[in-house]
Amino acid sequence: MTPEALTTLHLHLLTALEAAPDETRRLFHGRGRCWPGLEQLTVDWLQGVVLVSLFKEPDAGQLDALKQLLMTVVQSPAWQASGAHTLVLQHRYTLQSDTEWLVGEAVDEWTLTEGGLRYRVDLGRKQNNGLFLDMRYGRDWVRANAEGKRVLNLFAYTCGFSVAAIEGGAEHVVNLDMSRAALSRGRDNHRLNGHDMSKVTFLGHELFKSWGKVKSTGPYDLVIIDPPSFQKGSFLLTKDYQRVVRRLPELLSENGTVLACMNDPALGSDFLIDGVTRDAPGLRFVQRLDNPPEFPDADTECGLKALVFKQGV
Repeated sequence: MTPEALTTLHLHLLTALEAAPDETRRLFHGRGRCWPGLEQLTVDWLQGVVLVSLFKEPDAGQLDALKQLLMTVVQSPAWQASGAHTLVLQHRYTLQSDTEWLVGEAVDEWTLTEGGLRYRVDLGRKQNNGLFLDMRYGRDWVRANAEGKRVLNLFAYTCGFSVAAIEGGAEHVVNLDMSRAALSRGRDNHRLNGHDMSKVTFLGHELFKSWGKVKSTGPYDLVIIDPPSFQKGSFLLTKDYQRVVRRLPELLSENGTVLACMNDPALGSDFLIDGVTRDAPGLRFVQRLDNPPEFPDADTECGLKALVFKQGV
């Protein structure tokens, strides 16, 4: 983080805060490699809470300069006008993703709004807060395409896709994730939005040991696959994604649709398109969803990939 890079960040944040959004959004996406020297930094607007995340340890001088810059932002008219009250610095490169509360009181939980829907997130306790902001258009797509459908949400995490699907009129959603704590937060998210909980099922199982249980509640009109790139002991994207794809024909209804997602910068869209063509030949690639404009990337193939496939087209 050179002085020039920090000046760029300063100006960007002032401009973003002057027109602070009503809902949660990313304010600065250095990870897209569009701003030299800021590749390991992001800033999120969590509706009053400003979350700054560092993904690589800077030297002591750079860290001090960053904190001084952030405090300058806090003292600006733009900060005051935005309604911001809390500034958080998360060190994502540490084992515990250590968090510093630079301004405001520490907050364990916070409620965000996206597309009029509410989501409960964790602050200062976990590496990820519970809502991946780059998937906003994916949740919008699910909401717009879920009416009357039976939906399977694999690697459901805190059930953002499920919330969107039920809001969009899905008949039923089955959420599967090996983290029961994440699914518990998913229940919270559905309740926050006043959803009929009889339309939602939560399976706290490891997918590859639970195919029978997953298949028994099918077939599904929409299957969502949004796995981690790597989860120690349970999922390796380059090996295990295809194990999921091979099962799709037995999970899908006659005209079923798949939303297949991947966020590994080392793998492009072809990894998914070629894999689905090879291992689920009844499915055809339909479209890649755009990423939100607040997530610019020097190479779009390095950003989030959210691809739609359809059976019988």
